[in-house]
Amino acid sequence: MVERIDQDLRGGWSPSGAELPPHALRWLGERIGLRPGRTPAAPATALEVGPSALTDAARDALAEVVGQGHVRVDRTSRLGHAGGLSYVDLLRYRAGGELAVPDGVVLPANPEQVVAVLEACVEHDLAVVPFGGGTSVVGGVAALRGDKAAVVALDLGGLDRLVSVDPVSRIAVLQAGVTAPDAERLLAPHGLTVGHVPQSFERATIGGFAATRSAGQASSGYGRFEDMVEGVRVATPLGEWRLGAAPASAAGPDLRELVVGSEGAFGVITEVSLRVRPKPVLERYEGFFVDGWEAGSAIVRALAQHRVLADVTRLSDEDETDVSLALSGGAKSAALRAYLRARGVRRPCMLVLGWHAGSKRELKARRAATSALVRGAVRLGTPLGETWRHGRFNGPRQRDVLLDVGVCVETLETATHWSRLTGLRDAVREAVRDALGRTVVMCHISHAYETGASLYFTVLAPRDADDPVGQWQVAKAAASEAIAGVGTISHHHAVGVDHAPYLEAEIGALGVDVLAAVKHALDPTGVLNPGKLIAHGRFRG
Repeated sequence: MVERIDQDLRGGWSPSGAELPPHALRWLGERIGLRPGRTPAAPATALEVGPSALTDAARDALAEVVGQGHVRVDRTSRLGHAGGLSYVDLLRYRAGGELAVPDGVVLPANPEQVVAVLEACVEHDLAVVPFGGGTSVVGGVAALRGDKAAVVALDLGGLDRLVSVDPVSRIAVLQAGVTAPDAERLLAPHGLTVGHVPQSFERATIGGFAATRSAGQASSGYGRFEDMVEGVRVATPLGEWRLGAAPASAAGPDLRELVVGSEGAFGVITEVSLRVRPKPVLERYEGFFVDGWEAGSAIVRALAQHRVLADVTRLSDEDETDVSLALSGGAKSAALRAYLRARGVRRPCMLVLGWHAGSKRELKARRAATSALVRGAVRLGTPLGETWRHGRFNGPRQRDVLLDVGVCVETLETATHWSRLTGLRDAVREAVRDALGRTVVMCHISHAYETGASLYFTVLAPRDADDPVGQWQVAKAAASEAIAGVGTISHHHAVGVDHAPYLEAEIGALGVDVLAAVKHALDPTGVLNPGKLIAHGRFRG
């Protein structure tokens, strides 16, 4: 676990020898003014890692719980848990910049050990950062110690079991450290699937999905992750807490909602009871082109409001579609553009629809219901859909390659109601462009609901050689200000550190006080994930 995460954070998402083709580099030069050159990552030896602040007494107490070999203070283990996978995280790794490195890494083997670790951390004044796949892009796993003597990363990779399966109720209990691919592997013999496939699928964990209210690429069909959670087992500094006794309840507010999305600030999720579904027999992905964002978003809204969304429903705006066509390059791309113009599509927006079904009859019926509302679109069929499906996890890999050639490349996301969708998209694009200058701001709808949809932005700009971190932070702040009061500060990336200053604008000062009160009740000394979810200064341990 430690070795894998360490490798990923320093470029392990890129396939060996990956390069941008010459036409892609030319396009970047023409579109954003990127100058030729390379900015390779600094060697690991350039990263500063100070001595561990763990006292001998603290190490001994932790080792008594998990075993001596499962309390690690070596350089590699600590570096491997020093942050997530945001652009800023990767910049700090690549440039040898200042990193918040944990003082140690603790690897429990079961839920009981997690409770005991938290008790030891309270006793020895240690901050605890729960660590799953390490894929946070909002500072959610940053090794912040707050006012504590030291900070440890609590690596949950050892909690990797399928605890139970109830095929009658279709409930599976998975430990928090199970990765998404392993969850599918463990459930396959039972003919079941979770069906949760975010872009972080290859690395992220069940516990991380629950802690951040994750959404997957097929959430239009399977639901967001919080929709799947039937129950949780949580370790807190005050003991273990179990929630979820029935499929529905009127026994007061649903306290599961305090845990799902709590980002490790209220407790450490150790097990999740999930609603699972039969593994699909058939999957079909198709691609369409629509003329313009307004026409495309109207189609997606109609699908949502008529409740005939495909399991995967994804609309790319003109810029994102243009980038996809430009980077594919070659005569095929030029021919496609000409074909679309001949069909009246002057501002191509790509729409991908994907269905999962248990039979040919079900697939035919669902496709027919969806296709009836995809009016005015040019259908390119399964070749385009399958191209998207096979490349849907390429984003992180492509980002590493873009970083190598000096590109500022990052994402941000939000959601709002349909009546505000285009206005918010335009406001965010304008804010980012004003902050960065010559840039490309791509956008797509990745999740749709009857009342609104998400907006997911990808930004490409020449990286500021003098202050690349500050360059992006200014742009992200501008985008966040544009979002505040119009949409949510996060549809599925969570709050972490980055979004904490904007949470009050969304839930109100009283709402933040409620969260702070919950944290005080569950974590009275404030050892759990300091600085995340609740902005610094609002919680008093």
